[in-house]
Amino acid sequence: MTLDDVRALAGSIRAEVAKAVVGQDETVEHLLVALMSQGHVLLEGPPGTAKTFLAQCFSASIGLDFGRIQFTPDLLPGDILGSNLFNFQTSQFTLTRGPIFCELLLADEINRTPPKTQAALLEAMQERRVTLDGETHALPERFMVVATQNPIENQGVYPLPEAQLDRFLFKLLVPYPSVEEEARIVTRFGQRQGPQRPADFGIGAVTDAAKLAEASAAMAGVTVAEEIVHYVVRLIRATRENAEISSGASPRAAVLLANAARARAALQGRDYVIPDDVKALATAVLRHRLMLSPAAEIEGRAVEALVGEMVESTEAPR
Repeated sequence: MTLDDVRALAGSIRAEVAKAVVGQDETVEHLLVALMSQGHVLLEGPPGTAKTFLAQCFSASIGLDFGRIQFTPDLLPGDILGSNLFNFQTSQFTLTRGPIFCELLLADEINRTPPKTQAALLEAMQERRVTLDGETHALPERFMVVATQNPIENQGVYPLPEAQLDRFLFKLLVPYPSVEEEARIVTRFGQRQGPQRPADFGIGAVTDAAKLAEASAAMAGVTVAEEIVHYVVRLIRATRENAEISSGASPRAAVLLANAARARAALQGRDYVIPDDVKALATAVLRHRLMLSPAAEIEGRAVEALVGEMVESTEAPR
């Protein structure tokens, strides 16, 4: 598969999702980058902004094995991972696999369950494997988590631990639609009754795991010049030297940002990364990894604004 084929494939996925989802083009673009770079995505937005439906449509368009977990306050780690149950007929323990054993996992309203249960995803997201009773079980190579959460100001939610947040490639904010988009939403869905399913809008798989593996192999040919590497490092290190940030980004963030920039270049049919690739993805990669200092919080500073300032002040290669 060539990079032109990768770009055409991405266009087909966008077209399928657009059959049902109105707007959210930037969110879909970031989902494609995460898919290509094998990263995880956290979607945050008010209830009713189609976060779950978007994840379902995206999954239906790429043809991966789909699993869903509805996170609730009483959810236990075993409800996610599964457990070993004793079989009285064979006198042996048998693994009953949980919903995490899939290729694309929708972790719906992930911040409605306590941190103990959220932590059940840590090993799976980082190492693509699950350990139960001392035995390791591999997850699919393309395992991807798309999690949704309501804003932390809402009632009945728990903040995600920093170790969990750092495993997400992107945190994407899903806002309310514009006036024109909301009118299109009402026109498209206002006369439909019952639950909305991707198949009702004619969304079908335009690819599969084998084609996605070929696309990832094609992405391996995208070059990240030494100047771009140093640019990424300077940007990440700037987050640790900013007085308004009490906790900066980790080296993992630098690696993920570089990989995501390669994926963005491949999706546009380029075999090289440019500074604009890094700039376009920096906010989504960093907004959930940075903690404001107390003084910055008192002043009402926003993480996104600080990231924008650092991008502007960090010298980019020409």
